[in-house]
Amino acid sequence: MKSYDITEWGKPLQQAIRDTPKPQGTEVLIKLKYCGVCHSDVHIRDGYFDLGGGKKLQMSERGMKLPITMGHEPYGTVLSAGPDVDKAAAAALLGKDMLVYPWTGCGTCARCLEGQDNWCGAPRYIGIQRSGGYGDHLLVPHPRYLIDASGIEPTYAPILACSGLTTYSAVNKLKPFGETDWIVIMGAGGLGLMAISILRAIGHTRIVSCDIDAAKAQAAKNAGAAEFMNPADAGTLAQLQALQGGVAGVVDLVGATQTATLGMACLRKGGRYVLVGLFGGEMPLGLVPLAQRALTIQGSYVGNVQELKEVVALARSGKLKPIPVEVRAASEISRTLDELKAGTVIGRVVARMDG
Repeated sequence: MKSYDITEWGKPLQQAIRDTPKPQGTEVLIKLKYCGVCHSDVHIRDGYFDLGGGKKLQMSERGMKLPITMGHEPYGTVLSAGPDVDKAAAAALLGKDMLVYPWTGCGTCARCLEGQDNWCGAPRYIGIQRSGGYGDHLLVPHPRYLIDASGIEPTYAPILACSGLTTYSAVNKLKPFGETDWIVIMGAGGLGLMAISILRAIGHTRIVSCDIDAAKAQAAKNAGAAEFMNPADAGTLAQLQALQGGVAGVVDLVGATQTATLGMACLRKGGRYVLVGLFGGEMPLGLVPLAQRALTIQGSYVGNVQELKEVVALARSGKLKPIPVEVRAASEISRTLDELKAGTVIGRVVARMDG
């Protein structure tokens, strides 16, 4: 099999040729067709996440050992299953195109047994601790992580496993909110556009998109944002605070000090701030105002298997408006990561893995 691997932190991916793996136990072998190229892979390729205050979380501390294949938005055809997979279930899967849920856990802890693999304390995420989708074959640890995405454009389906799932789970954490409440989405990249589409799919229209790149304004409005603002502008906080009824919720898909500070400051009393982005930074926080304004701060990390099924159902229904997706050759993944790091990608890029 052919893959594109990290062989040295911070360097371009290198093509590797190795034997195609054989599924063991409950594993399922997938022949990949597409894999989304996600912004978080920029940090993973660099070898660390910025925790703010000069601290870094090294990927080696998260169980990554080089060389490794990234890619956590895989989509492809089931080729075979391990001996511990029920024979009837295996037969039903063979030859079918499936979306892969990548946030797989240990499978035995309380969180995994609750269906919250993404909260597992000993995760085995595809594309991080396990070999990922930047290759032409992939081992998935169990059939329960395979999602039927039939009826959805195959070049769009892969991004539902991260962009779709992550924003859907984050928006759910803002609930309940009314139809006249304003929701602010920090960041108008692939995640930001997907968050807007998720909100519009569930019938919400009062959406503000915030991004420092004015070139992304039209894409945000095309996705369904009612307003677009630059978080770096001096008057933005006043504009947000002046919105009729105030801001009920913020989904921060950037996760920088600037966006977090603005997001918290613009909330009305009782508002919710949900942090998703991993840009890195720290947030100055006065405890007395937090209590007096009755604010909620919550982190949100990807989502669970059931939520991915709900996202797929939303996409299949036609309510979830697709965001711009560009398909590129697998050999262009490194270039794509460079562009994501520079912030020049509008929408999402999906790599073709079978060509």
